[in-house]
Amino acid sequence: MQETASKPVAFTSEGLALEGILRQPASAFFPAAAICHPHPLYGGDMSNYVVVAVCQALAEAGIASLRFNFRGVGRSEGKYGDGLGERSDAAAALAYLRQLAAVDPDKVGIIGYSFGATVALAAAAERVAAVAAISPPSFGQGVPDLAIRHPTLLISGEQDEIAPAAGLSTLATIIGPHCQMAVVHGADHFWLGYEKELAQAVAQFFRQCLIG
Repeated sequence: MQETASKPVAFTSEGLALEGILRQPASAFFPAAAICHPHPLYGGDMSNYVVVAVCQALAEAGIASLRFNFRGVGRSEGKYGDGLGERSDAAAALAYLRQLAAVDPDKVGIIGYSFGATVALAAAAERVAAVAAISPPSFGQGVPDLAIRHPTLLISGEQDEIAPAAGLSTLATIIGPHCQMAVVHGADHFWLGYEKELAQAVAQFFRQCLIG
């Protein structure tokens, strides 16, 4: 297991100060990923156990992680931005990671869970090396506007009634041949009891994309 260090950090998004937790490997130069949490109006924040599990698995794979609170959540300034503000927050998190001296700016990706998956996929038009969307909700008419040209993982639980796994194939077709799908047998939208299996699958995908 890689030794890692975690510390609180702050960065700005459209003039708003956002809080986050940066977890870094012990190595001197490493890839990194920003992690977007579930819907802030339904209790989602950077302390969500699925988000934390993904950060732990990334650490074990030698990948830095930045989990952060969207605007209006916890100590992050501002208020809910109806998805558009949160996309700006995700872009700001990616920019923060790229400017760190120990991070390889060409190996920075983004991961999101539930509402955060929607934000991550929308923010993937930014310069990223890989994208993972965990339990992505339906995009409706917004799906054709996605502009993702990077390796992408869509992963859902077989028993997910909020964001049914059956919808992954439609989204994957729109994203294109660089998109992979995974469905975890027995898991639902909340991943209780399956969060470690999920996190390891995401970390393995990112390790393949960012480390090789």
